Amino acid sequence: MQTATRSTFFDITSEQGLLRTSIAVTLFIATIGIAFGLASGSFSIVFDGVYSLVDASMSGLSLVVVKLITSHTTSVQMSRKLRERFTMGFWHLEPMVLALNGILLSGVAIYALINAVSSLLQGGRHLEFGIAMVYALLTVVACVTIALVEARANRKLCSDFVRMDVKGWVMSASITAALLIAFCFGYAVQGTSLEWLSPYIDPAVLALVCLVIIPLPLSVVRQALSEIFLVTPGDLKLHVDEVAKAFVARHGLQSYRAYVAKVGRSREIELYFIVPKAMAAKTIDEWDAWRNEIGDAVGGEGPDRWLTVVFTGDPEWAE
Repeated sequence: MQTATRSTFFDITSEQGLLRTSIAVTLFIATIGIAFGLASGSFSIVFDGVYSLVDASMSGLSLVVVKLITSHTTSVQMSRKLRERFTMGFWHLEPMVLALNGILLSGVAIYALINAVSSLLQGGRHLEFGIAMVYALLTVVACVTIALVEARANRKLCSDFVRMDVKGWVMSASITAALLIAFCFGYAVQGTSLEWLSPYIDPAVLALVCLVIIPLPLSVVRQALSEIFLVTPGDLKLHVDEVAKAFVARHGLQSYRAYVAKVGRSREIELYFIVPKAMAAKTIDEWDAWRNEIGDAVGGEGPDRWLTVVFTGDPEWAE
């Protein structure tokens, strides 16, 4: 029974299981990264460990949000008080966490870049290349492995959180691969005429890596901010407009108003149809049949679709 529970806890076929696995691996890498960094005297390795800690913290926060969203949409394991306080669900937390994640990762890299430049100006620093190479090699293997596992699983899950986590692992692998190359070079030049370069290797490669990774999360931040500010997604609006126009023409309605937004994994759609005042009265079942027709045409029925359909004879109710 305990084995089954552990298996479910780290189930890499589920969103929550993937995030838990990612957090566990990240914490392990962060711990050994800081330890190896201090032992070798490499600030770039310490940065790698700190970067991993930030990533693990955000993955933990993402996991909490995923559990809240899942519990709310499936009515499972959520207190009545919490449900009453958040009647509109928890979808809005998803882009907030993604934006915070991207901003923090870029912020950590900017801070590391400043430190790297400062170190270069002060003549660099000496480090134990052998210890640093062992850490870098092990970390690259771990990062690439977990990134491939998550990317493969996310083909079915299509989770923004997992997608962001995969980017984080790719970034970590890229950082550490660059460090490994630099450490190998530093190790190779020991005892040669180029040995004078070795103190500059650690801060120089850290600066270059930071310059590369600082802009990487910005696309995620931009998308998250557009969802936070409820920017209308063009493709969804176009689809809803096509459905509404066809419905108006088919049933002889006057006009419609459509309001759409994408917030995290949710699609929020409000449709107001202006009914001619001369239209014959309908029963509740007939109105509901029309709503079902619209819902089928819009598509994507599920716990993450919020669809509101209103029929009114007063256009002001639709504004």
